[in-house]
Amino acid sequence: MCPSSFPPIESYGFLSDCETTALVAPSGNVEWLCLPRLDSPSVFGAILDRGAGGFRVGPADIMVPAARRYLPGTMVLETSWGTPTGWLVVCDVLLMGPWHHDAERSPTHCRAPTDYDAEHVLLRTIRCVNGEVQVNLDCEPIFGYGRLPGRWEYPGVDYHEGLCRAEGSDVQLRLTTDLRIGFEASRAIGRTLLKDGDRRFCALSWTGHEPPRDCDDAQGRLVWTAHHWQHWLARGAFPDHPFRAHLERSALTLKGLSYAPTGALAAAATTSLPEAPGGERNFDYRYSWIRDSSFALWALNTLGFSWEADDYRRFITEIAGRYIDLQVMYGVGGEHDLTESTLDHLHGYRGARPVRIGNDAFQHRQHDVWGTILDSVYLHTKTRDRLEDRLWGVLVHQVESAVKHWREPDRGIWEVRGEPRHFTSSKVMCWVAMDRGARLARLREEWDRAERWQRCADEVHADVLANGVDERGVFKQDYDSATLDASLLLVPLVRFLPPDDPRVRATVLAIADELTVNDLVLRYRTETTDDGFTGVEGTFAVCSFWLVSALVEIGEAERGRRLCCKLLSFAGPLGLYAEQIQPDSGRHLGNFPQALTHLALINAVFHVIRDDEACS
Repeated sequence: MCPSSFPPIESYGFLSDCETTALVAPSGNVEWLCLPRLDSPSVFGAILDRGAGGFRVGPADIMVPAARRYLPGTMVLETSWGTPTGWLVVCDVLLMGPWHHDAERSPTHCRAPTDYDAEHVLLRTIRCVNGEVQVNLDCEPIFGYGRLPGRWEYPGVDYHEGLCRAEGSDVQLRLTTDLRIGFEASRAIGRTLLKDGDRRFCALSWTGHEPPRDCDDAQGRLVWTAHHWQHWLARGAFPDHPFRAHLERSALTLKGLSYAPTGALAAAATTSLPEAPGGERNFDYRYSWIRDSSFALWALNTLGFSWEADDYRRFITEIAGRYIDLQVMYGVGGEHDLTESTLDHLHGYRGARPVRIGNDAFQHRQHDVWGTILDSVYLHTKTRDRLEDRLWGVLVHQVESAVKHWREPDRGIWEVRGEPRHFTSSKVMCWVAMDRGARLARLREEWDRAERWQRCADEVHADVLANGVDERGVFKQDYDSATLDASLLLVPLVRFLPPDDPRVRATVLAIADELTVNDLVLRYRTETTDDGFTGVEGTFAVCSFWLVSALVEIGEAERGRRLCCKLLSFAGPLGLYAEQIQPDSGRHLGNFPQALTHLALINAVFHVIRDDEACS
């Protein structure tokens, strides 16, 4: 097979300023940047089509770096290059700065202002540390998902700044640099020879915030941003354990996937990275799934990031209060219409088509949403003082929705596009909604409501045990089949049954033994589950991490620890995970980086660490 010009998904570096995100290939090319929000149209889209725009800074004739890393505790990406004549270091960062809106209110922020804000600047610093290196800059924005080539012009009298616009786009880019740049069609190009100790910078900005104007200013703002991330991380509660670095990188990734103006958490930074090589399972994940809420709030609270947990909880509860019927997902600004379309002009990552924007799953009926939102609030509510009356009215409606609809089929947690079915995990999450609702009602001393909801929860519980368990005593995917489904690993994690129940143990071991490839977990067998698509998919990283947690829960701690170590070894070179892992090659598949994978990693690692502590 000929090598592809597309880098492996797991090799990309991830940058964020908590309003937008960028992906940087090992070559030094920024291949994904959407402006002004992470779900806006791309200006650099080479990850989906090599002609859809990119922004490379690096040595002229070397494309493979010697090393890449994040500066410890930060979202600053450092790439080191060795050439026959010298060494070069490039640092990439989406700048953060002090809060900007002192003279006026922000038009986008719904959450309480903090001490910092996005600068709306992509900064790239360049330093020759030895010998001499010929450096190239090549910036080619193609606006509107690769449909609108940019037009460059000089705003001043020198060669150090360029403005780029495209008809049909509201975004204007400003490239500021101490290199001399020229324009060739849609490209801004610069080249220079750097010698030992020389420094240069280039800054791409897209709002009225002032970019750096010289190397000292650029370096100072890079350092400010690095310290911001280190100070943020220092607020967390991380155990002194060999797995600590994985927890810290996951925490930074989750923060990077958050949208600061509203507190929303995006499922991933990308759209249409394929779940199967060259296949059609390509979806837009730049939205906030209600499904992720309880996992996110558990992880953020466990790691000590209560401010972020509060912001996300408020986003979820505001959404639940705004719309009568809760959707599966929303835009990061709270948008409810996420109508799906295809970008047929794009080649797709390694030819995987169609490329989709929007996600029609927002129209699906998924019964797990009621359970996830109730569980997330329950995890966050310790006293009645934390459960205000406005929120309680919203929660009552969600519990009543579960009570009304739990007997109906749905699309399930995996959003299958086949026919609706009576998915066992959906019934379990309806039980979660009623069980947590009853607990919260008791906290509010609403005894009659608590008793009614508890009776309903008991009815659902009995129905699941009567119809959702096969003759082996194993929980099955839906009431009408005997298929295994990894979502049933949640049975002990949401406390539907205690971990020592024989049915829980049988289910966890059946999934571990029968629904895995090289120890990694499939969501289900695509040959036995009609999900509306053809072809196969990789193993789901989130399910594999759920299996770690479930194995520890049922007393198979050593097996869980071995699996956890194996999964951590599959992290990308920068510690990041996509949605899926190919079990034969270890290559990553699906959108990247994936929030739910990192949330499940945190849960699994804490299960292992707590077992280690109990045994010490």
